[in-house]
Amino acid sequence: MAGLLVSTTEVSPDAEYDRIIAWYRAELARSRPVEYVDWPPVIVGPTWKWTDDGWHLPAHSLGWGVLAWCGAWLRDKHGQPWQFTLEQARFLLWYYAVDERGRWLYHSAVLQRLKGHGKDPVAACVSLAACFGPVVFDGWVDGIPVGANDPTAWVQLIAVSQRQTQNTMKLFPTLVTEEARARYGIQIGRLNLWGLGDSVQVEAITASFLSIEGGRPTQVIRNETQNWNSSNQGHEMAGAIEGNAAKSENGAARMLDVCNAYRPGEDSVAERVRDAADAAARANVNVGILYDSLEAPAAAPLTIDAAPAVLRSIAGDSVWLDTDPDGRIVQSILNKSNDESESRRKWYNQVVATADALIDPAVFDELGSDDRLSDGDTIVLGFDGGKTDDATALIAMRVEDRLIQPIGIWQAPDGAAGRDWEIDRTAVDGVVRNVFGRYDVVGFFADVALWESYVDQWSIDFRDQLAVKASPRSSVGWDMRGGKRDLTLANESLVSAVVDERVRFTTGRPVDTLMRTHVLNARRRLNSFGLSFGKEHRESARKVDGWAALLLADMARAKFQESGKRSKPRTGEAFFF
Repeated sequence: MAGLLVSTTEVSPDAEYDRIIAWYRAELARSRPVEYVDWPPVIVGPTWKWTDDGWHLPAHSLGWGVLAWCGAWLRDKHGQPWQFTLEQARFLLWYYAVDERGRWLYHSAVLQRLKGHGKDPVAACVSLAACFGPVVFDGWVDGIPVGANDPTAWVQLIAVSQRQTQNTMKLFPTLVTEEARARYGIQIGRLNLWGLGDSVQVEAITASFLSIEGGRPTQVIRNETQNWNSSNQGHEMAGAIEGNAAKSENGAARMLDVCNAYRPGEDSVAERVRDAADAAARANVNVGILYDSLEAPAAAPLTIDAAPAVLRSIAGDSVWLDTDPDGRIVQSILNKSNDESESRRKWYNQVVATADALIDPAVFDELGSDDRLSDGDTIVLGFDGGKTDDATALIAMRVEDRLIQPIGIWQAPDGAAGRDWEIDRTAVDGVVRNVFGRYDVVGFFADVALWESYVDQWSIDFRDQLAVKASPRSSVGWDMRGGKRDLTLANESLVSAVVDERVRFTTGRPVDTLMRTHVLNARRRLNSFGLSFGKEHRESARKVDGWAALLLADMARAKFQESGKRSKPRTGEAFFF
């Protein structure tokens, strides 16, 4: 592939821009995707979409001007004019795509690729283009959208650690040419870059969300969002960024996430964005997110025979990656001291459960259902209560077909709002009583810990309606601190039902998404009786109470079916709070 060899000092900038655009158009027209027979990649997003007419490209994009500006004013580490790979070029054309009114097709984008793919250079180029390039729609010329620079551009590079922002900031001294420094008055610091008389800037931020809130950036780049979570204020930062972007003039602020595959069940920002993008795609709804990923197929093995071919298929145009059988990446994959799930996440760009995950997310996601409980359905309930740190979960299961619907999951909100949070027991009690008034509840197993008085009262109030008792001493109370054997066997039965697709989970509501998180947080724990479950560690903030309550509900259903009893007539009384 021929390079961009003409310097801006030899011809006018406009002529240089035209030449660079023509070069990219010609290269894109000439190229075509490689067909990988053995391990074809899983393609998410438009960058690698191929049609009968060639690459699937947007009808209108300011990206052509961005490609030209970067080629004219930036240089690679060898001093040559900056040249995006054609894969990167296609992504940027989509990122800067506009509609017939000149409005962005996407306000946000995610570039998810394997390690070493070249995400940080793309982020650096996007940052510089946002300050000095033609990224503001400025009209049409012969049916082609043209852009202008933003004279008040404010770019934020945000990560949860300084190291992550340095990966991008350290590229600027090499990227920015002397000609660009002179033309735009660019000054480069350790954590900031300024230009145009200090009217535009790029700043690296790793502080708390309080330092972000209230800003009005025009371009935000969030680095390694697979590591943004509750423990490092990641969700609060994401919320502050979204709030800032939403109040920007005409919604013009942009956001780009660059990340590796996330660990499912960790409830990272990357996981939440992917879930939102997937849900929108399933519903055929445009939520303004461009999600682009190239992932190894689920069946791809981590073996010496397969790994080189798998890596080549998902490396895309990143030809600098060492995919040889004796290369460092393959050696890392084959090194048994490295966790297999981490190798798949980093090098195969796969979203896979950790090695000790109780339920694989791919298995869980196959069980989603649009169905929901109807008034009068015969159901069982499971309850696991907390007070402050632990969540409280009330889960229903329809007896007939094992449809699982979370009635409520209550847990402390993220950040400062959750520090003094405590469960509203009266509200939860009201929800329980309304469930009994609305459905035909034949079994209710509730863990007694921390909720003894409520469980005792529920046992008294509902014992005449329940067809089976939770334990010899209580119609509702089931102490999860004992009965290890029964819990373990019940857990094995429920896991088998999930794997064999004999249960279904409701979808479409926030509580359903939270239930998914709790299920995927559960870890495999072996004991003398078999396979049980637990949190990843004792102090983990990742809740599993939804799974615990589901397990109790499934135990109640099993006991009801074994009893051969029928449900008892309901009073029809409902309780409101």
